[in-house]
Amino acid sequence: MTRTDRPAPRHWTSSTRGSVPYAASVSSIDAAVLRLVADFVAARFPAAESVVLGGSSASGTTTPTSDLDLLLLGPEEMFAGDGSSLAATYEHEGRLVEVFAYTSASYRVWAEREVAGHRPVILVMLTEGVVLRGGAGIVQLRRWAAETLAAGPTLDQHALDLRRYMVSALLDDLTDATDPTEVAVLMAAMFEALAEFLLLAHGRWLGSGKWLVRRLHAWDADIARCLGEALVAGDRGALVDRAHSLLEPFGGPLQAGMVR
Repeated sequence: MTRTDRPAPRHWTSSTRGSVPYAASVSSIDAAVLRLVADFVAARFPAAESVVLGGSSASGTTTPTSDLDLLLLGPEEMFAGDGSSLAATYEHEGRLVEVFAYTSASYRVWAEREVAGHRPVILVMLTEGVVLRGGAGIVQLRRWAAETLAAGPTLDQHALDLRRYMVSALLDDLTDATDPTEVAVLMAAMFEALAEFLLLAHGRWLGSGKWLVRRLHAWDADIARCLGEALVAGDRGALVDRAHSLLEPFGGPLQAGMVR
């Protein structure tokens, strides 16, 4: 049997001591990906108790250049020295592997930091990823992560006003800009600031890069489409007009009187 023909590792598809089986989810993952992950974990993180595959490989939207996103949970023996967490990029068999590794305690610490910044990357990985190996305690940790995500982000009125102030300042700059490069940069900044304001104002989590666009679409596809079309077309007037209308329910642009 050749390397590419051998079956996926048994522990990815069945229960092992102290683990929780997730056969239905694992069955949707390409066998070659399962083998690569198993080999990587065995070589680099043999002490890992829980292995979660996230990103495009888990959602079925992978491309030839997609990396593998792995969330690993286990004892401190996984880490060199006295560390208890690690975020690092590796190359394994020609594929980039993004690793987020934690003890159960350090996972909660880092997750709470992401919650404070309104971008819960590792919470999403744990709740939406495919659990390839479920160690003791992962069910409870996953439940906590899901409850935290469901609660949504929280920020006070001053923080929300500050974001509206930032959008308003960008609106002025964009309206007055004459240099084509400045206009392009300001339109992109305007899109990002407005999208983040709208998401937080409606109790939705933020994302970075493409994930901001995806979260905006998930919240309101029509608004995401209108703003996106204006940005892609370089239609400054349409973007400015739409921004004003979207700010109106919150009191419109905010500048004079704002104390930062």
